[in-house]
Parts: sequence; C-alpha cells; structure tokens
Amino acid sequence: MNSIVQFLKDARMELMKVNWPNREQTVNYTLIVIGISIALAVFLGGWDYFFEFLLKTFILK
Repeated sequence: MNSIVQFLKDARMELMKVNWPNREQTVNYTLIVIGISIALAVFLGGWDYFFEFLLKTFILK
C-alpha cells in the first residue's frame, strides 16, 4: 500500500513540473490541428474523386 501512495505523491510532484500551455496556446494549437485535418481531408478527397473518375471513365466503361 505504501508503494501506491508513494507513486501517487511522485506523480503529483512530476505534474507540478509540467509546463502546461495557456488557454490562448491551446486554442491556437487546436485550430491548427483542425485546419490541417480539413486540408488533408480535402486533399485526399480530391485524389479519391480523381481516381474514381479515371476508373469509371477508362476501366468501367
């Protein structure tokens, strides 16, 4: 039981050392991730549409 208590104390002390981002940084990073995700989805969707068009036009006449 003592090892569990010691682990929790050590974990708490390590979490106190973490440099957490502030609210503005968190919002900025979240918007960057969402923007990159949307851009990647559009890019991959465009390639998917292009290959589907090629497949229907030239192979599945």
